[in-house]
Amino acid sequence: MTEWTLEDVAARFSEAAETGRRLPPVRVQGYFSVWPAFARKEWEGFTDKDYEYRPLPPSPEAIDRMLEAMRWVQWLEEEQRHLIWMRAKQYEWRVICRRFGCERTTAWRRWQRALQIVAERLNEQSHRAVVF
Repeated sequence: MTEWTLEDVAARFSEAAETGRRLPPVRVQGYFSVWPAFARKEWEGFTDKDYEYRPLPPSPEAIDRMLEAMRWVQWLEEEQRHLIWMRAKQYEWRVICRRFGCERTTAWRRWQRALQIVAERLNEQSHRAVVF
């Protein structure tokens, strides 16, 4: 990639949030049930609690990109991190404004500034890599 833009950074954070959502749930290892599995009759079907939607797991490349984006947030202040992730998880601006106690335009400017900080650091790193 030649130059990171704000849109590229925002897209990468959105992809990271989606990848995190698709990861399997964390479970405690080592516990199991000794009860036998039983077959349901056809008329019993599936109840609502038996069916759990599970999206397809992310690819290893998507997980690597997610971890990379998670390292980027270390360049930001805590409030900026929350703002970036809330927007990446597609929270509405109304909810974000309520969380940060500001108007929509102010929240949008803060979000743009956080994206700009990340993009500048990434571009700075890519320029350094080319020089050496």
